[in-house]
Amino acid sequence: MLSQAVSLALQGIDAQIIEIEVDIIKGLPNFTIVGLPDSTIRESKDRIRSAVENSGYTFPPHNFVVNLAPAGFKKQGANFDLPVAVSILKATGQIEMANEMIPMVGELSLDGRVKPVRGVISMAITLYRKGFRSFIVPYENRHEAAALKEVSIYPVKSIHETLEVLNGAHEPFISDSPSPRMPVTIDFAHVRGQETAKRAMEIAAAGHHNILLYGAPGSGKTMLARRIISILPELSRDQAIETTMIHSAGGKLTGESGIITTPPFCAPHHTSSDVALVGGGHIPSVGAVSLSHNGVLFLDELVEFKHHVIQALRQPLEDYEITVARAHGSFTFPADFMLIAASNPCSCGFLFDKENRCSCTPLRIKNHFQKIAGPILDRIDLEVLVNRVDYKSLMEKGNCESSERIRERVDRARGIQAHRFKGNATRYNSRMTTEETREHCRLDTDSEKILEQALKSLRLTARTYYKILKISRTIADLHECPVIEKSHVLEALSYKNLQRNYEHY
Repeated sequence: MLSQAVSLALQGIDAQIIEIEVDIIKGLPNFTIVGLPDSTIRESKDRIRSAVENSGYTFPPHNFVVNLAPAGFKKQGANFDLPVAVSILKATGQIEMANEMIPMVGELSLDGRVKPVRGVISMAITLYRKGFRSFIVPYENRHEAAALKEVSIYPVKSIHETLEVLNGAHEPFISDSPSPRMPVTIDFAHVRGQETAKRAMEIAAAGHHNILLYGAPGSGKTMLARRIISILPELSRDQAIETTMIHSAGGKLTGESGIITTPPFCAPHHTSSDVALVGGGHIPSVGAVSLSHNGVLFLDELVEFKHHVIQALRQPLEDYEITVARAHGSFTFPADFMLIAASNPCSCGFLFDKENRCSCTPLRIKNHFQKIAGPILDRIDLEVLVNRVDYKSLMEKGNCESSERIRERVDRARGIQAHRFKGNATRYNSRMTTEETREHCRLDTDSEKILEQALKSLRLTARTYYKILKISRTIADLHECPVIEKSHVLEALSYKNLQRNYEHY
């Protein structure tokens, strides 16, 4: 008897509907799975057999053939355990179902329990687009799947519960899981001194600008970088769903996680490979740049990353996506992130320190600068020297300005940008095209003179010129000024200082 079920498979961060067909044919007892399955799916035969028998049913000695259609691409993962098991029970006449076409996914344990799988929210979105309105998912994936309210979600813990759902014995699940919030301990109110660096972080957050922090060891570069999430606005619904899709496909969601509403913060170690950073593998999966989508990618100790790893950042920094090509196909992952890089200014770290003398030779300083100013420096908008905090500032009583206050200004600046780019693909000042920069970065007379003089005296490139315009536009937005003024341009110029600082050594 032929039995059919509907399931889904991940392709990158998207999902594709898979039709599962189970048939019993003549021949010796056997269990064959066709349709380009990977090793995980081929091994599912033993899991399914044990799960069926330990759930109180029989697994008769027949010749079973399972087809995963369409057969034109490689399937991976344990998504199909549950629908295959249910189809076998139906094919052998052990069960009857009132609703046979509810799509389902789930990995089976040997005792018949249903375990979570990756990419459930992507699957729910695909089902909705294809006209399905019900979805059976593992119990631990319930909050993630329920984020898409247009599809009725039925979480199950076992094969028995799955059969009850198929016979109409359960109501759809409604999620009440709160979204994860930023810990209250991460706040700019606890940062002493560093007013210039904090101001630069505010500008970066407001305009989604990439930023480089360089300075002596212990000056607070990492501490500042990790606090930027506390001043970023929450994600919009579309951004939240897209971010959740990526993290679900990457297996980064916990069982109780709902939709991600806080911008992600990803900080890969400097020993990470290029595959870990941009994604890849035999069947490509997401990397750190995609997990940072709509959030922040923090590269601490920038010069310690291998050269080819940094080179791999070129495409996502320019195209805001990363394409990974493998034998099984080409996959494009979103990668629109804010880059924060941190580095010591030299090998010993004390090049610009006022109290400790640098022990590096001019050649070592030059080589270190070339590592910092390598392939991605021209993609950096703000360059900030972070000096160590003096004793007086460190011991001052009371808190500094809180992240909440800073975030209010960032929210207003983001609101101005949303109105400015309404109806366009552009969302942030840092993402403006050349034409948009010319249109929206209007300068008054004094600011035009300052910028013209800077262009000549500082020998600025065209790329740097437009970056300064964009930074100036963000500073003006923070002050709610429609026209860029002299003070805005001067402040923007102060954040392009890396080359000038090194020219003295």
